[in-house]
Order: sequence, then structure tokens, then C-alpha cells
Amino acid sequence: MGKAKEAVVVAGALAFVWLAIELAFKPFLSQTRDSIDKSDPTRDPDDVPASAAAAVAPETDAGDATAAADA
Repeated sequence: MGKAKEAVVVAGALAFVWLAIELAFKPFLSQTRDSIDKSDPTRDPDDVPASAAAAVAPETDAGDATAAADA
């Protein structure tokens, strides 16, 4: 009987901790779950289309910008 009571207490404690974490982080978890629901699982963000890669201009160094402004 002692082991069964111990198991019930442990299960109740785990449920309480899970509920406390859900309530404490509710805004963050809701935002994350909404983002996951909106995401497209077939799209890989690491795969950049060739047209988008060609449209990106090379970045200039701050030193280049000041040298061009002085000239």
C-alpha cells in the first residue's frame, strides 16, 4: 500500500509542476505554438532561391562609405 500511495503522490506532484510551468510560460508558449502552426514544413529556410541570392547586393564596409563621402 505504501508504494501505491507514493506513486500517486509523485504523479500528482509531476502534474502540478507541469501545470505551474504551463501557466508561468503561457505567453511564450502560446507565441511559439502559433509560430509552429503558421510555419511551412516543406520550406527549408537554409535553401535560398537563386533569384533572391542574386538580388542581394554586397555589403559595404563603414570605412568604404566614409571614403566615398569624402571624395
